[in-house]
Amino acid sequence: MSSLEDSVHQLLVELGEDPEREGIRDTPRRVARSLQFLTRGAAEDPVALLRTALFESDLDQMVVLKNVEFYSLCEHHLLPFYGRCHIAYLPDGRIAGLSKLGRVVDSFSRRLQVQERLTSQIAEAIQEAVKPKGVGVVMEAHHLCMMMRGVEKQTSLAVTSSMLGRFRQDARTRGEFLQLIKERNA
Repeated sequence: MSSLEDSVHQLLVELGEDPEREGIRDTPRRVARSLQFLTRGAAEDPVALLRTALFESDLDQMVVLKNVEFYSLCEHHLLPFYGRCHIAYLPDGRIAGLSKLGRVVDSFSRRLQVQERLTSQIAEAIQEAVKPKGVGVVMEAHHLCMMMRGVEKQTSLAVTSSMLGRFRQDARTRGEFLQLIKERNA
């Protein structure tokens, strides 16, 4: 048994469970593997990942990627939060492969996180790797730590944003992005 499995085994004992009970016997192994999977992003470098798919381009229009699903674990309670991420940037001589933007979201999400930091990390990584004229990231998430415990607000939705460059400086650019992600047709 790994030390992580041992810790889960001890947790079950502390919760008053019998770790040898049929339904729980393999739980320490399953939970250890699950936690390793859910936090694997801590070992990844999202900026380096983005840099593997940069392409020269004279495009001068906003690039928007909407409704990128994400799943993360709240660093305060180790409970999931999940939702959608919307990304936009204004190219400045190069564009990024769209799938890499989704991978950046996954890389930062698969860590113990808070939504506020997650939003900023995604925007800052895109800014650093792609060097666009501006970046906007908006995240909408449901937090099980609020839904299952504490205030028990099942329909609450946390929304965070990070605006860099022209998205921060120019209200029209920011407004165009916010209008595009508001349109829920796809």
